[in-house]
Amino acid sequence: MNLRDLVYELYARRVEGRLDHDQVPKHIGVILDGNRRWAKASGGTPEQGHKAGADKIQELLGWCAETDVEVVTLWMLSTDNLNRPEEQLVPLLGIIENAVRALAADGRWRVHHVGTMDLLPARTQSVLKEAEQSTHDNTGILVNVAVGYGGRQEIADAVRSLLLEHAERGTSFEELAEIVDVEHISEHLYTRGQPDPDLVIRTSGEQRLSGFMLWQSAHSEYYFCEVHWPAFRKVDFLRALRDYAARHRRYGT
Repeated sequence: MNLRDLVYELYARRVEGRLDHDQVPKHIGVILDGNRRWAKASGGTPEQGHKAGADKIQELLGWCAETDVEVVTLWMLSTDNLNRPEEQLVPLLGIIENAVRALAADGRWRVHHVGTMDLLPARTQSVLKEAEQSTHDNTGILVNVAVGYGGRQEIADAVRSLLLEHAERGTSFEELAEIVDVEHISEHLYTRGQPDPDLVIRTSGEQRLSGFMLWQSAHSEYYFCEVHWPAFRKVDFLRALRDYAARHRRYGT
C-alpha cells in the first residue's frame, strides 16, 4: 500500500466513524457512469472499462451492507444503450450477464430485474430470470439490476399494465378516470412494493438523471460525483452518505 492509499484509508475510517447509521438512506440508486471515459484515460478499451465497472459493483454492495442500506438500484443498461452498434452492444451485454451471475452466486443479495425484458436478447433474459429465481429467498440487500431500463418507458409500461388490469375487470374508461391516482400507477412500476430511493448517486461528473427512476425519485436527494465509476472508492461512497445525512429533507413542506 502506497502513502496515498494509506491516507485515503485513514480518511475513510474517519468519515465512517462519524457516520450516523440512523441517517443512512435505505434505498440508494446508482447511475454507473464513466466506464468508457475511465478506460480511455487509462489507455484501455471500452470493453475493459465496462469490465472494471462491473467488478466495482461487488465492492459497492459490500460498503452498503456495512452501512445498513437495504435496497440498491444499479443502472447498468438503458433503453438508449440498446441502439448501440452490435460490435459494442454484444460485448457489453456479455459483461452485464456475467455481473448478474456473480451477484446471484455471491449468496448474499436478492436480485431483481427492472426494465423491459422483451427488449433484451433471449440469453440476457434467461440470465436475469435465473438470477431472480435463485436468489428469491436470500435475506440480504435487494439489488435491482436496471437492464434495458428507461424512466419514460417504465411509466408507459405501468400505465399500460394498469389499463389492461382494469380492462380484464370490465372497468370502463370513465370509471377508471374517476378513480386513478398516483398510488394506482405506483403499484404497476417495476419497483412496486419497494421504498422509493432516498439517494441517487451519479458518477463521472454529469449532473442529470437521464431518465433514471423518474417517478420514484420525486423526493430523492442527488449526489453527483466527479470520479468515473470504475475509480469510485469507499471514501467517495461515504462522502455521499455524509452529504445525504447533512440535508434536511422537507418533502415539499
